[in-house]
Amino acid sequence: AGEGSGPAPRDGTGPPAPERVLFPPTFSVSEIKNKQRRHFMFLRWKQQQRKEKLALKKKRKKEREALGDKAPPKAVPKTIENQRVYDETTVDPNDEEVAFDEATDEFAPYFNRQTVPKILITTSDRPRGRTVRFCEQLATVIPNSHVYYRRGLALKRIIPQCIARDFTDLIVINEDRKIPNGLVLSHLPDGPTAHFRMSSVRLRKEIKRKGKEPTEHVPEVILNNFTTRLGHSIGRMFAALFPHDPQFIGRQVATFHNQRDYIFFRFHRYIFKSEKKVGIQELGPRFTLKLRSLQKGTFDSKFGEYEWIHKRREMDTSRRKFHL
Repeated sequence: AGEGSGPAPRDGTGPPAPERVLFPPTFSVSEIKNKQRRHFMFLRWKQQQRKEKLALKKKRKKEREALGDKAPPKAVPKTIENQRVYDETTVDPNDEEVAFDEATDEFAPYFNRQTVPKILITTSDRPRGRTVRFCEQLATVIPNSHVYYRRGLALKRIIPQCIARDFTDLIVINEDRKIPNGLVLSHLPDGPTAHFRMSSVRLRKEIKRKGKEPTEHVPEVILNNFTTRLGHSIGRMFAALFPHDPQFIGRQVATFHNQRDYIFFRFHRYIFKSEKKVGIQELGPRFTLKLRSLQKGTFDSKFGEYEWIHKRREMDTSRRKFHL
């Protein structure tokens, strides 16, 4: 036999020798001392795990097809979302107290169509190019929004000027090391003010398979999974940024999707391929928000009264506990 071949059968007619097991049951990558070899073996092990998982999935699918109607129901996989710890502040749509609060809160004039959204978008002092481009693209997503670049002017001086010019909301984009990393949203004239940490910012040119530039049509707004009283307030803040009546002819949709207290923003356009098939095309920009605080009234970092503050050591003790 040639060098490296497996053991041949004794009589020459039996079945071929089984393949040598690549990884023994007690295999541990951490025992390998060489870093490059350890990384290579880890990738091989992950590849084998994927193959075994796919083979098991195909086997179960064939078994279900063979059983037909007698097949048992599919097991629901356990996820962090469906094992979420119940929150006593979860909003019931039929709750009279919630309905009364909505009719009397700071956003009631908007939802009663008494005010038209007018947004001022500004930045931290002396913004860099990436933050400037992000603000310009955000202004094309939110109708009736205006971009103003600060030059050392304090927010406490900007807010009275915004109120005098009938602005309904103020958005401040903060940056660190030339990257946008924070967003302050203040509803005018009486608040509230929310402070978010911003991450995963992608401008239009950085999005693969992006569509053409958005049009000036008023987009639809989708708010997903804002179920608690706190989440309900945040959702109403986002809704109050957009005019009431979307122009469906533009086929544009702005989505705020809350998942495990991370708010993912996406801006898409519908594409009708046929009478039955509809595709979506991302327009950008995209970003992710994490609520850090909710403050009563307009922005006041020293003497403001806070409704909610994210305290990591106290609030993040369980992975299945969410606040929005």
